[in-house]
Amino acid sequence: MARYTLNERAFEHARQLIEKRQYILNSDWGERQPRADDENRYLERHDWDEYGAWHLGLTDGARDETKARFAFVYGDFRRIHRTGIIAVHFRAAEWRHKEVELAAHELLQLLDKRAGIA
Repeated sequence: MARYTLNERAFEHARQLIEKRQYILNSDWGERQPRADDENRYLERHDWDEYGAWHLGLTDGARDETKARFAFVYGDFRRIHRTGIIAVHFRAAEWRHKEVELAAHELLQLLDKRAGIA
């Protein structure tokens, strides 16, 4: 099984999006999660650092500047999705990637507090 470390830059990017209220509270993540075509279009206009800022996990051992390097996408390349953060939290917990799991949990708490969800 692949191993992941927390992408600190992505965590900070997500935190900033929450602070700026650039989030969607209710969405069907299965429909909104970026697909390969969405990722390719994004990479045509942005660099790998910007692409990576949307992924909370970095795949250990994967080459830089490849899609394989990045895991646990949490937004649609414009806004953070609450359901995306929940999906990251669940998947990371399921596969015992504790660092990513805890970061997603913290982001979910920040988002809920900012959105006024008790």
